[in-house]
Amino acid sequence: MTDLSMDVARTGEAQVKDYFALLKPRVMSLVVLTAAVAMFAAPAPIHPIVAFACILCIAVGAGASGALNMWWDADIDAVMKRTSARPLPAGKVEPDEALAIGVGLSILSVGMLAVFGNLFSAAFLAFTIFFYAVVYSMWLKRSTPQNIVIGGAAGAFPPMIGWAVATGGVSLEAVLMFALIFLWTPPHFWALAIFRNEDYVRAGVPMLPVAKGDRATRNQILLYTLALFPVAMVLAFTPVGGPIYFLVALAYNARFVWGAWAIWRRDEATAASDKFAVELRVFLESIGYLFALFIALGIEVALRAAGLGWSAWPVLF
Repeated sequence: MTDLSMDVARTGEAQVKDYFALLKPRVMSLVVLTAAVAMFAAPAPIHPIVAFACILCIAVGAGASGALNMWWDADIDAVMKRTSARPLPAGKVEPDEALAIGVGLSILSVGMLAVFGNLFSAAFLAFTIFFYAVVYSMWLKRSTPQNIVIGGAAGAFPPMIGWAVATGGVSLEAVLMFALIFLWTPPHFWALAIFRNEDYVRAGVPMLPVAKGDRATRNQILLYTLALFPVAMVLAFTPVGGPIYFLVALAYNARFVWGAWAIWRRDEATAASDKFAVELRVFLESIGYLFALFIALGIEVALRAAGLGWSAWPVLF
């Protein structure tokens, strides 16, 4: 942690909801969805009870990462409006508690995934926790405007972990799911970073709008969104895809590109006059993007399991 001030007194006994918030439940829900879809989409049967146990392990690992991130970032969270109500800066949870929870849950989740899943998936989960807590939170976030690009890989690993639970390895489909999340992450967070630019300036975090300016950030948002489109569509023509996923991906990617184009077209005077409404709208809409695409993949998996898949659907890989 840096020397930014965090003079927050303990406001009373922490409640269960404060400890739960420490685990970043919204992020955890996306991790669970993407890992579970990949696990059941993999071409290897897995017992439902084993699958449930492994998904729980992955969820706990995601929560451990969140706790470690909040422990390390407590100082900058305290000076950012968006994060000042989190359990540590709000004085609900002590830093030592957050650290102990993060480390304890990390060990528990990895160890139990080795038991219920396999050693490869457990090692992958351990690497993901390390990557998010150390590589991203402790190093990249405060040192480079490419923090969210490189660090975003941590959030993209869960489908590969889920696939590894079922198969003991990874394949093209799992890599494409990884690429989908990896390319989605920068435009998603940079739209928020433009809207919350003052927060990052105050905290001294070199997000791209702070380091390179809004115009460079708008350019990058458009480029990454355009790169995301073909990756999302190619996934439709793999054994895990299908026509339902194709239609959902087409609609959501078209909407995402349109939003990125609207952000790119804006000049600073227009952006300032409407309080960055376009950037906020694109950020909020992009939250539902991954949920929609992975739910569509899950529907494809369920239909195939029920013998109702489209056997004539073209598969290219």
